Amino acid sequence: MNSSSKTIVCPVCGTTNRIDPARDMEKARCGKCGAPLATSPSARPVEVSDSDFPEKVLNSSLPVLLDLWAPWCGPCRTVGPIIEELGEKYHGRLRVAKMNVDENPYTSRELRVSSIPTLLFYKGGNEVNRLVGAHPKATIEQYLRMIL
Repeated sequence: MNSSSKTIVCPVCGTTNRIDPARDMEKARCGKCGAPLATSPSARPVEVSDSDFPEKVLNSSLPVLLDLWAPWCGPCRTVGPIIEELGEKYHGRLRVAKMNVDENPYTSRELRVSSIPTLLFYKGGNEVNRLVGAHPKATIEQYLRMIL
C-alpha cells in the first residue's frame, strides 16, 4: 500500500479500510465483512425499469426493497425519503430500488400492483413480503429486518 492511500470506514461493520486511490472503488470491499465500500451515491435507490427488473431485483445478490411509485402520488412522495434513508442505513446489506409504475406498466401488472405506494421485499429472487400504502419508517424497517 502506498503512502497516498485513503481510509474508508465500512458502512456495515465500521471497520477502517485502507484503499489505494487508483483502485476502482465500485469493486472495493471491506477486508473484515466483505461489504462493498463504494461511496454514498451507490447507496441511493437504483432506478428499475421493465427491461432491467430481472437483473437488478431478481438476480441481486443482496436482499431488495422495491418501491413502486408514481410522481403524482402524494403518499409515494411521503414514503420516498424514508426509503432513501433506509438505503443509506443498510448500504452494503440491502439494495433499495424504485420503479415508476407509469413508465413501467408491464412489470407492475405482472407483480399485481393495483395501489401505490407498494413496497416489495425480495430475498434470493423471490418476493417474501409486501406493504401497500404509506407506512411509517418503523413498520418498513420491521419488514426489512425479516429479510436481512
